Amino acid sequence: MILVTGAAGGLQGSTGRHVVDLLLERGEAVRAFVRSDDQRAAELRKLGAEVVVGDLREISSVRPAMRGVTRAFFTYPVTAGLLDAAAAFAAAAREEGVARVVEVSQLDASPEAATPRMRRHWVAEQVFDWAGVGAVHLRAGVFFENLAVVVAAAGRLALPLGAPDTWIPLVAGQDVARVGAGLLLDPAPSDPVCLVNGQMATVGEAAEAFGVEYADVPPEAWAARAMEVYGDEVAVEHLSHLWALFRFIGHGDHPLYRVTESIERYGGRPPMTLREFTG
Repeated sequence: MILVTGAAGGLQGSTGRHVVDLLLERGEAVRAFVRSDDQRAAELRKLGAEVVVGDLREISSVRPAMRGVTRAFFTYPVTAGLLDAAAAFAAAAREEGVARVVEVSQLDASPEAATPRMRRHWVAEQVFDWAGVGAVHLRAGVFFENLAVVVAAAGRLALPLGAPDTWIPLVAGQDVARVGAGLLLDPAPSDPVCLVNGQMATVGEAAEAFGVEYADVPPEAWAARAMEVYGDEVAVEHLSHLWALFRFIGHGDHPLYRVTESIERYGGRPPMTLREFTG
């Protein structure tokens, strides 16, 4: 039995839902963890997943969901509660003797990272490592889906990224899920950190792929508009710091700015391009 969180999907990449689909296609037994018993949960049941409803931040929800599980996939949306959820999940996985937890982190997760969210992800990684559950951390670039949210809200790629030649490390949520599913089913030992980046593109090139114009907007104006779109202070805080980081690097070199081989190695196909995603 494989436990998958974020199984209902959402706007931020839907990696959990993609992982459920991939595992079920391969005949695996899947327990899908969802927050609400809604239409999306009903669809998961129709596909053949066992659905459990609960709050990832509550150990009283996570412990029963973890019973009988041998491997697990952990992802948490960009909102408050990441460290609470990671701690509950790690504790329950350790108690159950789970052999591997694959968890979605961020490309530059470190104690010195430029965004609070990335620093929290690094702490979450440490918690999973201390739990001794064979954790593999998927340090992923910016999801294509995050840019799609911006385009859908503004009708253009309106971001505070400065010049159109500012680089962005990008990846499809589906590719992160393919890597995650591959690692869940791979019996071989794995490095604890797996970088997942599918494409380097300038923000101007990204706008062209969506068929819209790029507009550089002041950071304060972007943050105010973002609260209307995301309705979440943590999400706006993270994205504001993230865009500032990319704007600072600009078109310069960065050790993490490269396409990684992990997508083809564990996902079984070359990375999806942004044009494929938008097409």
